[in-house]
Amino acid sequence: MSHDLRDGEIALPFDPAETADGPRVAFIGRIRSPWQPGAAPRNIRKAREAGCDGARVELAPAYAPGLTGLAVGQPIVLLYWMDRGRRDLILQRPGHADGPRGTFALRSPVRPNPVALATVRITALDAARGIVGIDAIDCYDSTPLIDLKPWIPTIDSPPQS
Repeated sequence: MSHDLRDGEIALPFDPAETADGPRVAFIGRIRSPWQPGAAPRNIRKAREAGCDGARVELAPAYAPGLTGLAVGQPIVLLYWMDRGRRDLILQRPGHADGPRGTFALRSPVRPNPVALATVRITALDAARGIVGIDAIDCYDSTPLIDLKPWIPTIDSPPQS
C-alpha cells in the first residue's frame, strides 16, 4: 500500500503487519463508539470534549466473568488495536509539533503495532452481558479490544520527582 509522506517523514521499507514473528493477540471484544473514519477525535481529551454518548465495551461472552469486581465510577485502562490505522511510519511530522518526531515519541495511532490505550471511567456495568459503559473513547466504532485493566493510582501514576 502506497502512502504520501509529509516533509521529514520516513516510512519503514516493509509492512509490519506482514511479518511472521511475534505472538498472536486474541481480541476479547469490541469498542462501540459514535466515531467513523474521517470523523474521530484525535485523542481521548477531544473525545470527552465532543461528547461520546453510548460509548461502551462489548466483551465476547466467554470473557464476561472477567468483569467481576469492577464498579461504576471506577477508572479502567483499555488496550485496543487500531485496526484501520497505517503501520509503516517510523518518523512522523505531526501538525502540532515543530518538526519530525519518532513514532515512539508520539501517541499517534500510526505505529508498527497499532496498540492504543485510554484511561476511561465506567459509567454503566452489565457484567452478565459483558457490557461496560465508558465516559469517552477516541477510536472508530467496532475497534477490537485487546485488554481491560483497572487503573490503580499506586501502580499507574508515575513517581513524583
